[in-house]
Amino acid sequence: QVQLVESGGDLVQSGGSLRLSCAVSGTILRIYIMGWYRQAPGKQRELVARISTSGTTNYIDSVKDRFFASRDNVRNTVHLQMNNLKPDDTAVYYCNNVGQTFPWGQGTQVTVSS
Repeated sequence: QVQLVESGGDLVQSGGSLRLSCAVSGTILRIYIMGWYRQAPGKQRELVARISTSGTTNYIDSVKDRFFASRDNVRNTVHLQMNNLKPDDTAVYYCNNVGQTFPWGQGTQVTVSS
């Protein structure tokens, strides 16, 4: 059974930084394209960053040059470095493969105060 455990969320001031982590167990991470998703209150979950099996990354426009995804296929973890955080980044953040075929984890709450 695949399990995703996200961590690293916190309350930060606008302009601050956080590093999120996602520990993946029960599968071989290196064969999956992984994504970081977020869901803000009252909004649908959205994909904000994806990282290919080789480490190539893509981001939605609103987080480009601020968020940076990485992966460690040995430790079966993916990370999201978030810089210059804005109040609009407030959401619960999740990881999953881009096909969203793993059971969702509990997510990690990121709150950015203005």
